[in-house]
Amino acid sequence: QVQLVESGGGLVQPGGSLRLSCAASENIFNFNDMGWYRQTLGTQRELVALINVGGRTDYSDSAKGRFTISRDNAKNTVNLQLNSLKPEDSGVYYCRSRILRREFWGRGTQVTVSS
Repeated sequence: QVQLVESGGGLVQPGGSLRLSCAASENIFNFNDMGWYRQTLGTQRELVALINVGGRTDYSDSAKGRFTISRDNAKNTVNLQLNSLKPEDSGVYYCRSRILRREFWGRGTQVTVSS
């Protein structure tokens, strides 16, 4: 069973930055893609950023220009750099990986943007 463990969340002031990491239990090149999703209370998880096995990235409109997804192949991790954070970026950030139709999720890490 694939395991994903997120880290790096916390409390940050508006305009600040955070770096989230997702550590996978196996070689990340086994996955078709990996992504970061955000969920707030009472809402569904929404895609924030995605990176596929070929390195192609995709971002939500709100993330473009502020967030950057990347991967560290040697450490089997996918990272999400969050810059210029806004209060509306707050939520639980989940890491997800996919092998064909199978999806795997981490337990999430809380990001709170507040003064």
